[in-house]
Amino acid sequence: MSLKSTFKGFLGETVINVAMWLKLEKDVYHRLNGITLPRANGGSTQIDHIIVSVYGIFVIETKNYKGWIYGSEKQKQWTQSFPNGSKFKFQNPLRQNYLHIKTLADLLGLELSYFHSMIAFIGECELKTRDELPEHVLTSGMVSYVKKKQDKLLTEEEVKSIVEQIESNRFSKLWRTNRQHKAYLKDKHSQSNKPPSDHFNSQSVAKIT
Repeated sequence: MSLKSTFKGFLGETVINVAMWLKLEKDVYHRLNGITLPRANGGSTQIDHIIVSVYGIFVIETKNYKGWIYGSEKQKQWTQSFPNGSKFKFQNPLRQNYLHIKTLADLLGLELSYFHSMIAFIGECELKTRDELPEHVLTSGMVSYVKKKQDKLLTEEEVKSIVEQIESNRFSKLWRTNRQHKAYLKDKHSQSNKPPSDHFNSQSVAKIT
């Protein structure tokens, strides 16, 4: 990845960080950014943003893309297309975020119903298959989507416990961690005939009911 694309990716992450910081109450919505967690297969999963609140756990996958985006809920890969005719394939972010949520759910001992998936396209792109995608695939209104969820699923004590458990299980925020995660992804994708593992053998963590 070039320095330019790395900077643009960082800029996109900063945009959504600032938006969340300014418009979501810190004492209600607890934000965790750039979380890398271990997986049972010896690899890792990297989650862009997690927001923990009494209204559930929001897991956000951000995509800072340009061009036209084609894809449906069930497709394994989506396509990024440009006016000059060039096209690029990328992993279906809905599937990608499901694995993030599954890892978190197993780690915390929670049912999937406690989680809200969000896919945030924050670049100058257009979703060409908007009608075929669920409402949590967004190009704007991320904060509004979070605030729309008003059913209380967790207590304040459970929220605090969840934040502590995520922090205690995450890998340290080091350049080496990011490099190792990218090396794992490269190796994983080079073995396309090997199905990904959906399970995480977590340490003994009390289940929140």
